[in-house]
Amino acid sequence: MTAPHSDPPGRDTAVGVRTAGDAPARGGTGPAKAPAAGPEADRGRALRRLGLAVVLAVEVMDLLDATIVGVASPAIQADFGGSSTQIQWIAAGYTLAFAVLMITGARLGDIVGRRRMFLIGVAGFGLCSLLCACATSPGMLIGMRAAQGGFAAMMVPQGLGLVRELFPPEDLGAAFGVFGPVMGLGAVAGPVLGGYLTDADLLGTGWRAVFLINVPIALAAFAVALRVLPESRAPHRPKLDPVGVLLLSTAVLALVYPLVQGRDLGWPLWSYLLMAASLPVYAVFARHQGWVRRRGGSPLLEPGLFRHRGFTGSLAAGLVFFAALTGLMLIVPLYLQFGLGYSAQRAGLAMVPWALGSAIGATLSGAWLGRKFGRVVLQGGLLLAAVGIGVVALTVHAAGTPGVWQLVPGLLVSGIGLGMVMAPFFDIALAGVSDEEAGSASGVLNAVQQLSGSVGVAVLGTAFFSRAGHGMNAAVESTLLMAGGGLVVAAAVAFLMPRRAAH
Repeated sequence: MTAPHSDPPGRDTAVGVRTAGDAPARGGTGPAKAPAAGPEADRGRALRRLGLAVVLAVEVMDLLDATIVGVASPAIQADFGGSSTQIQWIAAGYTLAFAVLMITGARLGDIVGRRRMFLIGVAGFGLCSLLCACATSPGMLIGMRAAQGGFAAMMVPQGLGLVRELFPPEDLGAAFGVFGPVMGLGAVAGPVLGGYLTDADLLGTGWRAVFLINVPIALAAFAVALRVLPESRAPHRPKLDPVGVLLLSTAVLALVYPLVQGRDLGWPLWSYLLMAASLPVYAVFARHQGWVRRRGGSPLLEPGLFRHRGFTGSLAAGLVFFAALTGLMLIVPLYLQFGLGYSAQRAGLAMVPWALGSAIGATLSGAWLGRKFGRVVLQGGLLLAAVGIGVVALTVHAAGTPGVWQLVPGLLVSGIGLGMVMAPFFDIALAGVSDEEAGSASGVLNAVQQLSGSVGVAVLGTAFFSRAGHGMNAAVESTLLMAGGGLVVAAAVAFLMPRRAAH
């Protein structure tokens, strides 16, 4: 999920989003800017709202896919058998493919048109969701999850640029303001819906319904997008950097694959060597990006971004924060089902305080606190989240078999803290870069968000299953404390971030 944020005129908010003053390349069937009054104006407003609804539906579809699977994982394992490592890959395969291909997907939108890439992404995502539901083995499911992530990397980055194309500047603030509540609702609905669909066994589909639900959403989104979304692309078409894509993909896989697979194989020597090898590959990728820029090409990443201390500090803090968040979204539902014997539906309901807390924290931070106190609110949210996670760990330790209501305080507090971080993070992180670099910087931040999800699932998932032999309580306590400690480290690293957002 990309995080929308309001920016001053002239600043891109995502890779491939045009800045004010660029001449958009129209050519789709979307509505032109409507006259000031009359029936045509009303029709134009209605079509713009419909276009916004399509973009939001796709964002929610992506968010649901990330939150539903954790609740459904035990049912998937019960059906297929397989190892705990395969559970991790079902989650990590999606975010890994998304992270690796997201910047390339945004670049393709610049080249061939954002509406076209949006339609391709939505159609592919819907098809892969259907194939996930039809999976006959863990390997097929993991493969289709990775393909889902690849198509998500094509459709999600186009959303903000399409919204900017749909709405006049004076209406953009209101349009982007809808994202927060809708994303909060999606976060609340994901675990609950996943639990309900898994246990309801609609038409005998069981866990497969958590993927089938994407199909009608994708079909409706495709049909409406074909009718109302305008075409747009970058005024000066960049070129793809296939060597950069290959190097970045190799570096990411070299890091994440042994993290997920190493425990199952007994941590052979090659797993450590492969993780170590990812560092020089990253270095080669960085040098290649500089070489492409010097030759007048279009690098995937702007090399100059990493000369900004505030931006690199934001990347480091964001890596830890999003890794902890995504890892916990997998581990907590697994503990509730494997450790406490909850049904999928009950586990989903138990996650509601966490999701509601996130919505509360995001509302408070986004509406007032973030603008007034900037980085301090973000750091306070990280520490509050760490305290809440620590409370959950202590509750598990003290109660042995905690009930749902005993878990509510810790989950609610940690959710509020996490929400306080999510709302201002992107705006503050982008405050340290120039307007010309902001589009690339936003793309890097969103790609790091997805990559962090893969790392979080790999690290926290491996820690949880490694300790499971000592009992589920011991496993979840140590994993929660690890995640809480990571959030404290992120709060310290956040001192390197800019003090406030740029506006």
